[in-house]
Amino acid sequence: MTDEATALIAEYWAVGLFTIAVFTLCALMIGAASLLGGRSRGRSKSLPFESGIVGTGNVRQRFSVKFYLVAMLFVIFDIEAVFLFAWAVSVREVGWEGFAGAAVFIFILLAGLIYDSRVGALEWAPRKRGQSPDIVTDR
Repeated sequence: MTDEATALIAEYWAVGLFTIAVFTLCALMIGAASLLGGRSRGRSKSLPFESGIVGTGNVRQRFSVKFYLVAMLFVIFDIEAVFLFAWAVSVREVGWEGFAGAAVFIFILLAGLIYDSRVGALEWAPRKRGQSPDIVTDR
């Protein structure tokens, strides 16, 4: 072998050993599970089991779009924590420019939250018939 190949092997032998160990461990665990695992079959074994409650109804149940809307809003407003954490970690280095940038970012998110609230994206209860979101019933 050349000196270059020997240097490459000396540098990366730990990665190769780790990869072999991971594959060996995975094969061992799958093999042990197939040898030691239960083999019983039956009607109750093939039923889905969720938190101690036997499932009823159709699995292909439709959900309201509100659930997906709330999930997307959660992801959008949860990502802000990542950016604000990064800002909080480097607040001394970024100075007042960083503070101004974070303030603009928070105000944009606040405007989005107010917009979502006004269009009814955060309301869970259905509206009464004939009631529009712009109508004030206090008068």
